[in-house]
Amino acid sequence: MVATKTVPWIPVAHRLDVIRSETLPPADRTTSAFAFVSDGAGRTLMTCVDRAGRGWDLPGGHLEPGEGAAEAAARELYEETGLRLPSTALSIFAWQRIELLEPPPADYPYPALTYMAMFRAAVPGPGGPTRPPAGSECTRADWLSRPEIERVCGHRTWLVLL
Repeated sequence: MVATKTVPWIPVAHRLDVIRSETLPPADRTTSAFAFVSDGAGRTLMTCVDRAGRGWDLPGGHLEPGEGAAEAAARELYEETGLRLPSTALSIFAWQRIELLEPPPADYPYPALTYMAMFRAAVPGPGGPTRPPAGSECTRADWLSRPEIERVCGHRTWLVLL
């Protein structure tokens, strides 16, 4: 375990554990998948949504019905940055485990125990230009250095994995 945190977007008492692991979390409880993609210059590909409470973040999001975590991470990577990588290029290296410690509100959409899978990949050389495809909720994507990421993503639970 790397860290234990709480976050304001979960409406009841909870525990969020950030765990390094090269094995997938339980598939039936995995709700989201994210991609840490680095380039040969030591930068990480990030995406941005210009809406209150969003900003810069890792590419990633919810699994669609019947979709595996690696496939979801590859799909979200493309939908949010324009970078296409096959799911086989992504390797699991961590996950976030979220456990509710109180009953969830009636409208809470997730089980009391869920996982968010974290994958990594590397591209050779400096990462090329990226742009979210038309229709994406993301407004831009870019390769950011670690200091830039720490500056714009200092509150993100995954930052300890960078």
